Amino acid sequence: MASSIQSLTKREQINFLLTNRIPRRYLTFFIGWLSQIESPIFTKILIRVWQLFADDLRLQDAKKQRFSSLRECFTRQLKDGLRPVVKHPDTVTSPCDAVIGAYGKVDGTQVFQAKGFPYDISELIPDPRLHHKYRNGSFVTLRLKSSMYHRFHAPIDCSVSKITYISGDTWNVNPVALKRVEKLFCKNERAVIELQQDHPTSSITLVPVAAILVASMKFHFLKDTLDLKYQGPNQIPCYVDLKKGDEMGYFQHGSTIILFATSNYHFCDVIQLGAEIKMGQPLMSGHLSRFSKQY
Repeated sequence: MASSIQSLTKREQINFLLTNRIPRRYLTFFIGWLSQIESPIFTKILIRVWQLFADDLRLQDAKKQRFSSLRECFTRQLKDGLRPVVKHPDTVTSPCDAVIGAYGKVDGTQVFQAKGFPYDISELIPDPRLHHKYRNGSFVTLRLKSSMYHRFHAPIDCSVSKITYISGDTWNVNPVALKRVEKLFCKNERAVIELQQDHPTSSITLVPVAAILVASMKFHFLKDTLDLKYQGPNQIPCYVDLKKGDEMGYFQHGSTIILFATSNYHFCDVIQLGAEIKMGQPLMSGHLSRFSKQY
């Protein structure tokens, strides 16, 4: 038992060193360049290499089976009907395929990225109005593995009037790094999207967080791609109405979305730490209750 724990610790240390103690920004630029090369044969080789590290990569679910570039594979669409969306108006569905990394109640304005590693909402989201809105509310951290479907969708019927972009670092956002880098999510590149509803007392906000090899968030209702080269304004106005399940955009690679909800929402009973959830499955409801959990 002791030897297996020691082996796991060594693997975690190697993982952390390989993915974080390197020039993260330049490696991210390189992967961004590499992923845009259009060559079906070269892309097939890159995908084979990728599958050596991600044995759960299931390309048979993709709408198309041949890709001209690695980016086209990263941002692949799925076959129609594979992600049915729960339509009940009181249900918040998962905006993406993900692993539940943490979830629970916000303690005042304090959130936990991992056990013993709290951060304040104000350190993640620059808008004081949202700090107050999600005080004692709920949060869930949704981690998109590199092998997963990378597109994200509206979890409720809503409208979006602006996106706040926050430039930052590109730390890996896997559990190994979260246990070692304090306030990691608050250091990385990210966006803040408040989903406006007809109900004045209910609110959902999404915070997509980029990471190493990613640093690219594309929203269908914005002209510019939000990445490390973006030089535009931090407050980006946009006017779009979305139905639950409508596609909002995609990451270039795996990453994380943190969802914040007001206190009148509660987690569905099926939500568990470390469990996988698919886009469109129930995540929260105004009628089901669940007490706080986190690492």
